[in-house]
Amino acid sequence: MTATDATEDFDEVVENVTFCSECNEYAEHEILKERPIGNGRDLLLKCSTCAAIANLHIREPKSITVPFILTDGPHSRRTEIELDDDEELKLGDVFEEDEMLWSINQMIDNSGHKQTTLLSPDAGVISALRTDMVRVKITATRGEYSDSSSMLVDYGTKFTADTKIDYQGEVWRIRAIHTGAGRTLRGTVEAQDIKRIYLHEPPNLEHFEPRTPRERRQAWKEGRLGYNPNPEPPKEVTKKRVTPSNKRKKKRPRK
Repeated sequence: MTATDATEDFDEVVENVTFCSECNEYAEHEILKERPIGNGRDLLLKCSTCAAIANLHIREPKSITVPFILTDGPHSRRTEIELDDDEELKLGDVFEEDEMLWSINQMIDNSGHKQTTLLSPDAGVISALRTDMVRVKITATRGEYSDSSSMLVDYGTKFTADTKIDYQGEVWRIRAIHTGAGRTLRGTVEAQDIKRIYLHEPPNLEHFEPRTPRERRQAWKEGRLGYNPNPEPPKEVTKKRVTPSNKRKKKRPRK
């Protein structure tokens, strides 16, 4: 691998990213002060974008064990899985266990009733089937309003921050990707490693029509004409020489 290839494959991960109420989006922060509180921390942060000062309280959630029935084809087994005590479970959620992916297909609460949504402390037993699909959680922000949902994608599907994707019939921009290790603003992450994707509505750019070949080449580079993986160079215009019909002939010298 060359030095250039190594640079292109590097995914830059921006640390200390959290929501800034002044910027109304997720941004990188500088830690001004940190104080440990039990298993958590209290942080005094400064936004690197707008310089706003804010407090952030981080507390480690408590864990509980929930009984699961995992079915792989004709074989089923009962096990207990450790979950956070505030985790919300839904039918269709996909999780990893024993290096395999499983999809929740049935949830029974402590009263013996079937549920479609359940908090982990209320779970009696949960059934899951082995699957090759991954459910990715989405938070889409339009102006001052945010909406949370999810989408089902193939295992191994890659998402890159600061790029555009089609979501619910519209074009959105991936503002940040949250993984177990933090949030990235520019990196590429596979679906099974994503905790949540944060989408922002892209700016409404006016239609641009290049007037010259040079403007067209520059527009492709800047992305103003969309994505063009293999652009064809514009045909060069050659100027034809025109010989005037009334061109004066040189007089021959008299003998």
